[in-house]
Amino acid sequence: MNWINNIVTPKIKEILAKKDVPDNLWIKCPESGEMVFHKDLEENQWVIPGSNYHMKIPAKKRLELLYDGEYQILDTESSINDPLKFKDEKKYVDRLRDARRKTGMDDAVVISQGIIGNMPVISIVQDFTFMGGTLGVAAGEAIIKAMNEALLKAYPVILFSAAGGARMQEGILSLMQMPRTTIAVQKLNEAKIPYIVVLTNPTTGGVTASYAMLGDVHIAEPGALIGFAGPRVIEQTIKEKLPEGFQRSEYLLEHGMIDMVVHRHDLKNKLITVCKHLLKK
Repeated sequence: MNWINNIVTPKIKEILAKKDVPDNLWIKCPESGEMVFHKDLEENQWVIPGSNYHMKIPAKKRLELLYDGEYQILDTESSINDPLKFKDEKKYVDRLRDARRKTGMDDAVVISQGIIGNMPVISIVQDFTFMGGTLGVAAGEAIIKAMNEALLKAYPVILFSAAGGARMQEGILSLMQMPRTTIAVQKLNEAKIPYIVVLTNPTTGGVTASYAMLGDVHIAEPGALIGFAGPRVIEQTIKEKLPEGFQRSEYLLEHGMIDMVVHRHDLKNKLITVCKHLLKK
């Protein structure tokens, strides 16, 4: 009877056992509810085929879409872990540790250099999955370092913004990154080095109030939320219903706040064209 215990019983248990299926194989569109297989979504550059909704992209995936081939990640200063010993529902050091483990990043900004359309460029990418892409000391230092590198090499700068604003856990130190990055942008302007900003969903708070709206050219992805305070906060403050599509890319384009809205599939070619125009190539 050993064959029953050794062969039949395990086979029955295997058949009846619940299969563990990852819960992230299918992605649901926030707008239409359409379900898209994750590999199909990745092949479509994280754009939902039916609705054209532009999903958020991890920073390193964004770089793969941007550059012609290999690129170099530039080292950044190590972030300060908890300057204010901040604690709300969780200690700030614990939030940082969790975000680093989840994303594999030191902080919310990745800076790099590489070739796009046969032109060397410096790129700055904010990753929303790292504490909402918030601007803290480490992120500010990374942005300034990238812009200083561009000054030394006379390379154009392309910045992809995606942020919930300044990082409250760092208090005034976080807010000080707004004028610091603004000064860095001014130095690019004085040196006549192109600075192109791609506004992605969402770009809000102190990021919008500083370097994200100081570009020579502002390109936005379709449907991106762009503003200082969010629509819900504004409605609660003024006690009025906001216009349809308020603070979305298309609304800002119509009202002269940005230069163009470009689909992600066309974004790289558009960036090449803009860079060549600004460099007079």
